[in-house]
Amino acid sequence: MPKCTFCGNSIERSTGKIFVYASGKVINFCSRKCEKNLLQLKRKPLRVRWTEDYRKATKKDQKNVKK
Repeated sequence: MPKCTFCGNSIERSTGKIFVYASGKVINFCSRKCEKNLLQLKRKPLRVRWTEDYRKATKKDQKNVKK
């Protein structure tokens, strides 16, 4: 299963969108929200709090925390 280029969530089969740049670069989106944030609003995933990249960069990823 591919992962969303913006938020990092896995995309289920037969859902989501694929965008291909003129250069041939392929990016996948899980929702219109992710597509709009990247293409129209030009936001970077590292600066948006709900993305996987932000959680990794700020070490707020609760999945890997040992108790």
